[in-house]
Amino acid sequence: MLARTQREAQGNALAARAAVCALAFASLVALLPLSAERSASAARPGAIRGRVELRRVASATERRPSVGELGTPAARDLPDLLRSVVYLESAPRGAFETSDGGHAVMDQRNETFVPHVLAITTGTTVDFPNSDKFYHNVFSLSKTKTFDLGRYAAGHTRDVRFDRPGIVRVFCEIHSHMNAYILVFSHPFFALTDSDGRYRIENVPPGTYGVIAWNEGTPSETRTVTVPDGGTGELDFTIR
Repeated sequence: MLARTQREAQGNALAARAAVCALAFASLVALLPLSAERSASAARPGAIRGRVELRRVASATERRPSVGELGTPAARDLPDLLRSVVYLESAPRGAFETSDGGHAVMDQRNETFVPHVLAITTGTTVDFPNSDKFYHNVFSLSKTKTFDLGRYAAGHTRDVRFDRPGIVRVFCEIHSHMNAYILVFSHPFFALTDSDGRYRIENVPPGTYGVIAWNEGTPSETRTVTVPDGGTGELDFTIR
Protein backbone atom coordinates (compact mmCIF):
# COMPACT_ATOMS: atom_id res chain seq x y z
CA MET A 1 0.00 0.00 0.00
CA LEU A 2 2.89 2.34 0.86
CA ALA A 3 4.73 1.52 -2.35
CA ARG A 4 1.58 2.20 -4.40
CA THR A 5 1.15 5.60 -2.69
CA GLN A 6 4.78 6.49 -3.41
CA ARG A 7 4.42 5.56 -7.10
CA GLU A 8 1.30 7.69 -7.40
CA ALA A 9 3.07 10.64 -5.75
CA GLN A 10 6.07 10.29 -8.13
CA GLY A 11 3.73 10.12 -11.12
CA ASN A 12 1.87 13.23 -10.04
CA ALA A 13 5.19 15.07 -9.54
CA LEU A 14 6.41 14.10 -13.02
CA ALA A 15 3.12 15.17 -14.58
CA ALA A 16 3.25 18.52 -12.80
CA ARG A 17 6.85 19.05 -13.94
CA ALA A 18 5.95 18.21 -17.55
CA ALA A 19 3.04 20.65 -17.42
CA VAL A 20 5.33 23.43 -16.16
CA CYS A 21 7.89 22.73 -18.94
CA ALA A 22 5.17 22.72 -21.60
CA LEU A 23 3.80 26.01 -20.34
CA ALA A 24 7.27 27.61 -20.34
CA PHE A 25 7.97 26.35 -23.89
CA ALA A 26 4.62 27.65 -25.13
CA SER A 27 5.35 31.03 -23.59
CA LEU A 28 8.77 31.14 -25.30
CA VAL A 29 7.32 30.24 -28.69
CA ALA A 30 4.65 32.88 -28.31
CA LEU A 31 7.29 35.52 -27.62
CA LEU A 32 9.58 34.60 -30.55
CA PRO A 33 7.58 36.32 -33.34
CA LEU A 34 7.17 39.38 -31.17
CA SER A 35 10.91 39.49 -30.45
CA ALA A 36 11.75 39.06 -34.14
CA GLU A 37 9.29 41.78 -35.05
CA ARG A 38 10.80 44.13 -32.48
CA SER A 39 14.32 43.31 -33.74
CA ALA A 40 13.34 44.00 -37.35
CA SER A 41 11.59 47.24 -36.48
CA ALA A 42 14.63 48.37 -34.48
CA ALA A 43 16.78 48.47 -37.64
CA ARG A 44 14.98 51.19 -39.57
CA PRO A 45 17.11 52.83 -42.29
CA GLY A 46 18.03 56.48 -42.01
CA ALA A 47 19.81 59.09 -44.12
CA ILE A 48 22.91 61.27 -44.33
CA ARG A 49 22.60 64.86 -45.42
CA GLY A 50 24.68 68.01 -45.50
CA ARG A 51 26.44 70.47 -47.77
CA VAL A 52 29.68 70.53 -49.75
CA GLU A 53 31.46 73.89 -49.87
CA LEU A 54 33.95 74.40 -52.70
CA ARG A 55 36.80 76.79 -51.87
CA ARG A 56 38.14 76.42 -55.40
CA VAL A 57 36.22 75.85 -58.62
CA ALA A 58 37.89 74.32 -61.67
CA SER A 59 37.57 76.29 -64.91
CA ALA A 60 36.04 74.79 -68.03
CA THR A 61 38.40 73.87 -70.86
CA GLU A 62 38.31 76.51 -73.58
CA ARG A 63 36.63 75.49 -76.79
CA ARG A 64 38.61 75.96 -80.02
CA PRO A 65 36.31 77.48 -82.68
CA SER A 66 36.48 76.03 -86.17
CA VAL A 67 37.36 78.01 -89.28
CA GLY A 68 33.79 77.73 -90.51
CA GLU A 69 32.53 79.63 -87.45
CA LEU A 70 34.52 82.73 -88.47
CA GLY A 71 35.53 83.53 -84.92
CA THR A 72 32.01 83.22 -83.48
CA PRO A 73 31.75 80.17 -81.20
CA ALA A 74 28.57 78.15 -81.45
CA ALA A 75 26.22 77.90 -78.47
CA ARG A 76 27.62 75.55 -75.85
CA ASP A 77 26.43 74.03 -72.57
CA LEU A 78 29.01 74.80 -69.90
CA PRO A 79 29.88 71.77 -67.75
CA ASP A 80 28.46 71.92 -64.25
CA LEU A 81 31.71 72.01 -62.28
CA LEU A 82 29.91 72.73 -59.00
CA ARG A 83 28.34 69.28 -58.74
CA SER A 84 30.06 67.01 -56.23
CA VAL A 85 29.55 63.35 -55.34
CA VAL A 86 29.26 62.27 -51.70
CA TYR A 87 29.55 58.57 -50.89
CA LEU A 88 30.19 56.01 -48.16
CA GLU A 89 33.79 54.83 -48.08
CA SER A 90 32.54 51.28 -47.51
CA ALA A 91 29.00 49.93 -47.54
CA PRO A 92 27.26 47.73 -44.95
CA ARG A 93 27.69 44.00 -45.54
CA GLY A 94 25.11 42.60 -47.93
CA ALA A 95 23.87 46.07 -48.83
CA PHE A 96 24.30 45.62 -52.58
CA GLU A 97 24.10 42.15 -54.06
CA THR A 98 22.83 42.67 -57.60
CA SER A 99 25.01 43.33 -60.65
CA ASP A 100 22.25 44.74 -62.85
CA GLY A 101 22.58 48.50 -62.58
CA GLY A 102 20.15 49.39 -65.34
CA HIS A 103 20.77 52.25 -67.81
CA ALA A 104 22.04 55.82 -67.61
CA VAL A 105 22.64 58.49 -70.25
CA MET A 106 25.56 60.84 -70.94
CA ASP A 107 24.52 63.02 -73.86
CA GLN A 108 26.74 64.93 -76.30
CA ARG A 109 25.15 68.31 -76.82
CA ASN A 110 26.68 71.58 -78.02
CA GLU A 111 30.13 69.97 -77.79
CA THR A 112 29.63 69.15 -74.12
CA PHE A 113 29.02 65.94 -72.20
CA VAL A 114 25.73 66.24 -70.32
CA PRO A 115 25.88 65.59 -67.42
CA HIS A 116 29.49 66.49 -66.73
CA VAL A 117 29.52 64.13 -63.70
CA LEU A 118 27.62 60.85 -63.67
CA ALA A 119 27.44 58.55 -60.62
CA ILE A 120 26.32 54.94 -61.22
CA THR A 121 26.48 51.46 -59.71
CA THR A 122 28.44 48.55 -61.17
CA GLY A 123 26.58 46.74 -63.90
CA THR A 124 25.10 49.95 -65.32
CA THR A 125 25.09 50.48 -69.08
CA VAL A 126 25.64 54.10 -70.11
CA ASP A 127 24.25 55.34 -73.43
CA PHE A 128 26.25 58.03 -75.27
CA PRO A 129 23.83 59.59 -77.80
CA ASN A 130 25.10 62.19 -80.26
CA SER A 131 22.68 65.14 -80.18
CA ASP A 132 24.93 67.44 -82.22
CA LYS A 133 24.90 67.93 -85.99
CA PHE A 134 28.42 66.60 -86.45
CA TYR A 135 30.51 63.57 -85.53
CA HIS A 136 31.79 62.66 -82.07
CA ASN A 137 34.17 59.95 -80.89
CA VAL A 138 33.78 59.05 -77.21
CA PHE A 139 36.69 57.27 -75.54
CA SER A 140 38.42 56.62 -72.22
CA LEU A 141 41.87 55.36 -71.25
CA SER A 142 40.94 54.88 -67.59
CA LYS A 143 42.02 51.69 -65.80
CA THR A 144 38.50 51.19 -64.50
CA LYS A 145 37.13 51.05 -68.05
CA THR A 146 38.99 51.54 -71.33
CA PHE A 147 36.92 51.98 -74.48
CA ASP A 148 36.78 53.75 -77.84
CA LEU A 149 33.36 54.07 -79.48
CA GLY A 150 34.70 55.38 -82.80
CA ARG A 151 33.16 58.18 -84.84
CA TYR A 152 29.39 58.26 -85.18
CA ALA A 153 26.99 60.83 -86.59
CA ALA A 154 24.13 62.89 -85.22
CA GLY A 155 21.10 60.90 -84.11
CA HIS A 156 23.13 57.78 -83.36
CA THR A 157 24.09 56.34 -79.98
CA ARG A 158 26.53 53.80 -78.60
CA ASP A 159 26.79 52.33 -75.13
CA VAL A 160 29.26 50.94 -72.60
CA ARG A 161 28.66 48.63 -69.62
CA PHE A 162 30.66 49.45 -66.47
CA ASP A 163 31.45 46.35 -64.41
CA ARG A 164 34.16 47.59 -62.04
CA PRO A 165 34.07 50.33 -59.39
CA GLY A 166 36.30 53.33 -59.91
CA ILE A 167 36.58 56.69 -61.67
CA VAL A 168 36.40 56.94 -65.46
CA ARG A 169 37.54 60.03 -67.39
CA VAL A 170 35.61 60.47 -70.63
CA PHE A 171 36.82 62.46 -73.66
CA CYS A 172 35.98 63.10 -77.31
CA GLU A 173 38.75 62.29 -79.82
CA ILE A 174 37.49 65.00 -82.19
CA HIS A 175 36.82 67.83 -79.69
CA SER A 176 39.68 68.09 -77.20
CA HIS A 177 37.79 70.44 -74.85
CA MET A 178 35.09 67.84 -74.16
CA ASN A 179 35.57 65.88 -70.95
CA ALA A 180 33.46 64.29 -68.22
CA TYR A 181 33.61 61.94 -65.22
CA ILE A 182 31.79 58.70 -64.49
CA LEU A 183 32.03 57.45 -60.90
CA VAL A 184 31.18 53.75 -60.59
CA PHE A 185 30.26 52.38 -57.16
CA SER A 186 29.80 48.83 -55.88
CA HIS A 187 27.02 50.03 -53.54
CA PRO A 188 24.07 52.45 -53.80
CA PHE A 189 25.06 54.78 -50.96
CA PHE A 190 26.04 57.93 -52.83
CA ALA A 191 24.45 61.20 -53.94
CA LEU A 192 25.11 64.15 -56.24
CA THR A 193 24.93 67.63 -54.76
CA ASP A 194 22.40 70.14 -56.05
CA SER A 195 23.16 73.66 -57.29
CA ASP A 196 23.56 74.82 -53.68
CA GLY A 197 25.97 72.03 -52.80
CA ARG A 198 23.44 70.12 -50.71
CA TYR A 199 23.15 66.33 -50.75
CA ARG A 200 21.15 63.53 -49.15
CA ILE A 201 21.97 59.80 -49.11
CA GLU A 202 18.86 57.73 -48.46
CA ASN A 203 18.14 54.26 -47.01
CA VAL A 204 21.33 53.99 -44.94
CA PRO A 205 21.21 51.27 -42.25
CA PRO A 206 21.88 52.51 -38.69
CA GLY A 207 25.58 52.62 -37.89
CA THR A 208 28.78 54.67 -38.08
CA TYR A 209 30.35 55.27 -41.50
CA GLY A 210 33.28 56.97 -43.18
CA VAL A 211 32.06 59.43 -45.83
CA ILE A 212 33.94 61.16 -48.67
CA ALA A 213 33.03 64.15 -50.85
CA TRP A 214 34.54 64.32 -54.36
CA ASN A 215 34.73 67.18 -56.88
CA GLU A 216 36.59 67.30 -60.22
CA GLY A 217 39.09 64.61 -59.28
CA THR A 218 39.70 65.94 -55.75
CA PRO A 219 38.40 63.86 -52.81
CA SER A 220 37.97 65.23 -49.31
CA GLU A 221 39.40 63.60 -46.23
CA THR A 222 37.25 60.79 -44.85
CA ARG A 223 34.83 62.06 -42.22
CA THR A 224 32.75 60.01 -39.79
CA VAL A 225 29.02 60.21 -39.25
CA THR A 226 26.58 58.12 -37.22
CA VAL A 227 23.16 57.29 -38.64
CA PRO A 228 20.64 56.74 -35.83
CA ASP A 229 17.79 54.26 -36.00
CA GLY A 230 15.34 55.78 -38.49
CA GLY A 231 17.06 59.16 -38.18
CA THR A 232 19.41 61.43 -40.12
CA GLY A 233 23.13 62.04 -39.68
CA GLU A 234 24.39 65.56 -40.49
CA LEU A 235 27.77 66.03 -42.21
CA ASP A 236 29.23 69.03 -44.09
CA PHE A 237 32.39 69.13 -46.21
CA THR A 238 34.84 71.73 -47.44
CA ILE A 239 36.94 70.98 -50.53
CA ARG A 240 39.91 73.29 -51.06
